[in-house]
Amino acid sequence: MTGCSDSSGTASTRSKAASIASSVASSVASSVASSAASAVASAVPSLASQGASALASASAEARRRLEDVQNGIDAKDDVHLGTPATDADGRSTVAVRAHNSADSAKSFAVQVDFRDQAGNLLDTSVVTLNDVAAGKDGKATAHSNRKLSGPVRTDVARALRY
Repeated sequence: MTGCSDSSGTASTRSKAASIASSVASSVASSVASSAASAVASAVPSLASQGASALASASAEARRRLEDVQNGIDAKDDVHLGTPATDADGRSTVAVRAHNSADSAKSFAVQVDFRDQAGNLLDTSVVTLNDVAAGKDGKATAHSNRKLSGPVRTDVARALRY
């Protein structure tokens, strides 16, 4: 009987050990998944906050640069943008062309907004085209201040000729 008892006791012990191991593995997996989900959840607002902070800073800088322009007149209709692209550093770029319809050389300050496909503002940049000859086009390239993800479209937010 002792042999039968040992045999069934060993099987029972193995079954209990397997059950405990399975329970521990399940608990560890659940804990790891929970920790990973928590880390992702806390990182997303942090990244969003960083993006919002960068956008606020870029917007303030654009506003400051345009406010520094003296005797500027609206020239938004004289400015055209090319097709957005991505440079070697991963930043969004777009060609800017400004036509000087005045009778003397003028400079342009152009604010370019970078937007996602839904129209949300991602970044903004100001380029200056100096001393564009009368009747001629000046060219420059606007660069986003940081890497932007997804498809990007661009708009002329504001353009001043001075």
